[in-house]
Order: sequence, then structure tokens, then C-alpha cells
Amino acid sequence: MQGLPILYSFRRCPYAMRARMALIASCLAYEHREILLRDKPASMLAVSPKGTVPVLILAGGRVIDESLDIMRWALDQSDPEGWLAGADLALIADYDGAFKHHLDRYKYAVRYGDDPLVHRAAAAAMLSQLDAQLAVLDFLGGAVRGISDIAIFPFVRQFAGVDPFWFQLQRLPNVQRWLAGIAGSELFERAMVRRALWTEYQG
Repeated sequence: MQGLPILYSFRRCPYAMRARMALIASCLAYEHREILLRDKPASMLAVSPKGTVPVLILAGGRVIDESLDIMRWALDQSDPEGWLAGADLALIADYDGAFKHHLDRYKYAVRYGDDPLVHRAAAAAMLSQLDAQLAVLDFLGGAVRGISDIAIFPFVRQFAGVDPFWFQLQRLPNVQRWLAGIAGSELFERAMVRRALWTEYQG
């Protein structure tokens, strides 16, 4: 395979969101293929049978189908903002694991059959710790955004969006500031541009 890397993505997926933000921040060119998760293209399933996004196919044919691996690959090629320097891998793992667990059971309570308020409280407790960390830092790695910020941002944003009024009433001023700053950034705006759906016949 020759040419640009190909990214299969779905605009609202938090995993695809963070992968896109890293690719944009890296200034690497790539071909974006926007898909519907309910109508996954055969070409994507052929290279990544698990059927989740994002999927990045490199020019040499290598397939990367985990969002954090895509972020790290992109930043290993080009990291103009120094995102990797302040990486907090333990924090990222906590938010990919425990926080996402509670987020899903809060947002999709009917699906899981759990008490959403129990999981909301557990996730909020994690955000309280994050708030304390952000009390002395603009971002999680220091004065500028980095991979830790962008890796967990989509999940915190999703949590805040379940009940925005409740979230704004919480004593999380630093998390709220941090979240609003990233959500209002040019990087996020570029990552969330609405694109026409890609179809197989486009080649």
C-alpha cells in the first residue's frame, strides 16, 4: 500500500476523537474516512475484524486499531507541541479503565442495569482528584496541553454532557476550566469538523 495513512473514524466516538486530535497536532497528512458504526465498511473489517474505530492503516500496510497506539504513533513521527514529554500513563490508564467503567454505567444505566447515581459519584470522586491536580497546573503535564489531557478529555467531556446542569453545580472549578479550554480550542474544532460519509465505491 502506498500513499497517505488512512484513518477510519466516527465523529462522536471518544476514542476516535482523541486519535484525530493527536494526528492533527502532529501535523501529519492522512486520509480521513468517516463511517457509520451501524454500517461498517468491509474494507475496514478486513483489516480490523473487531469493528471498532479508530483504525489507522499506514502506507506500508501496518494496521493500528487502538486509539492510544495511534496517538503515540503520530506523536513519535512528529510532536511539535511536546505532548509526549509530560505523559502520565497511570492517569490515562485510570481514565481508560475505572473512569470509563463508571461513565458507561452512568450514561447507559438501562443497558447495564446499575444505579447510575452510584457510578456518577464514583466518577465525580475521580474528577475531584483531577481538580486538585489542576489547581496548580493549567494542564495535566504543566503549562501546555499534552497527551494526558487529550487522552482523557473526551471521556470527561462525555461525563459532563450526561447532565450539564448538575455538572456545572459541582465544586470542580479547575476541571471545568480545563474542559472548557480544550473544548473551545482550535484543535478540538478541527477534530470535530463534520465530514461526508465515506463509502466503499469511493475507493
